[in-house]
Amino acid sequence: MKQVVKFGTDGWRGIIADDFTYENVRTAAAAVANYVVQCGDTAKGVCIGWDTRFGSEAFATVVAETLSAAGIPVFFADRVTPTPALSYAVRNRGAAGGVMITSSHNPPQWNGFKYKGPFGGSATAEIVKGIELNLGKPLPEAKQPGRIERTDFLPEYLVAVTKFADLKLIKESGLRFLIDSMYGAGSGVLKGIFEQAGVPCVEIRSERNPLFPGINPEPILPHIALTQKAVVANKCDAGLITDGDADRIGAVDEHGNVVDAHKLFSILLWWAVERKGWKGDVTRAFNTTKMIDRIAAKYGLKLHEHGIGFKYVVDFMLAGDVLMGGEESGGIGITRHLPERDGIFNALMIANVMAEEKKTLGELVAMLQNEFGEHQYGRVDMHINDALKKSAIERASSGLKEIAGMKVLRTENMDGIKFFLDNPEAKDKNAAETWLLLRASGTEPLLRVYSESTSQAKVQDILKQAQAFVMEGAQA
Repeated sequence: MKQVVKFGTDGWRGIIADDFTYENVRTAAAAVANYVVQCGDTAKGVCIGWDTRFGSEAFATVVAETLSAAGIPVFFADRVTPTPALSYAVRNRGAAGGVMITSSHNPPQWNGFKYKGPFGGSATAEIVKGIELNLGKPLPEAKQPGRIERTDFLPEYLVAVTKFADLKLIKESGLRFLIDSMYGAGSGVLKGIFEQAGVPCVEIRSERNPLFPGINPEPILPHIALTQKAVVANKCDAGLITDGDADRIGAVDEHGNVVDAHKLFSILLWWAVERKGWKGDVTRAFNTTKMIDRIAAKYGLKLHEHGIGFKYVVDFMLAGDVLMGGEESGGIGITRHLPERDGIFNALMIANVMAEEKKTLGELVAMLQNEFGEHQYGRVDMHINDALKKSAIERASSGLKEIAGMKVLRTENMDGIKFFLDNPEAKDKNAAETWLLLRASGTEPLLRVYSESTSQAKVQDILKQAQAFVMEGAQA
């Protein structure tokens, strides 16, 4: 029989009532129980959180009951909880680990099972392997069940995130913010922080709706088109967006322009080093902006480039002196807070930067583009069959000399195939490097195409021609 439960880069996900069932969730929870007992951490207990998705609380209850039956004490969220709040609770309470029932930014028919390590971040490869080795094993015997304690994880988390922000300064700045929690677990959290501090704000899509009507709870276009309009209509200086479980951030400037995760990462890194004087290495995923390289070079920071997935950021954070790490999809981690993505924390930090610099979000982006060169970015997800996906990767790997009318200067293959291109429009020595990345999903019929260049028009042209290159395989 095929093994249904399989942990990927950040846990296991499945379609509700198809493979994400009570039985399979119980199987995953039993594997966690065995792992915790084997590590000798039974008495430390496990924290369990859940998001706004259909059935999340019920699935989380199954996890709690399973762990309890193995003699493991459980701290069980008494309300919808953002993933980073669950992660913080694990570390703050000295728990053995944490389970978060969420499928993050996936469509509404999905749900998922994330596991958090005792350090308060995504499970390392070693932890995941330890859990997977226990899949299918019976529950360990216990003399008595572990206590299940309903717990509110939010208060301790709010203390942790607000100590980093100068809320008095944000209030006095007169800035006004739009908050979009995309019907997700961040609903009311950032708004509550701002309202208590007297910071003007408006929140949209804060009601609980497991259908996520008309969108996937992912803070990118087209799902944030409403945010763009709402920022302008409400005369806000920025729109701050969190995804379905609030560990990722997105944003819109005062004119309704999308500010992608790369620019948010760049703003936070520049501010942390230039204004706060924080030290440490920087990590970034293979598919993120090269502007980070330029900021790191200016301030003499060691830069680590790694594969795609936040687990690589966590590995670096746990192994050494890392200041900050980030990925393309809006996951940014600042080690002195947590070795974890945190959309709420990062939104609060962006507001702090705006207040301190006395600039709108659009003005901050312009400032960085002026100093480090204009970097524009784009991504296209191509839902194609496996044969076409395989053909595209094979042809891309065959030593292409030219793409999108530009000479290939060099290629890199850390995670996918990346082409650096000779862009005739890059006349200024400060111009961004132009690159194209093709990366095939290992788990679904999907090919992601990424590009960065000197203008959005150039990026869109490269993406269009790259898609045409991929589809040539259909005619072969």
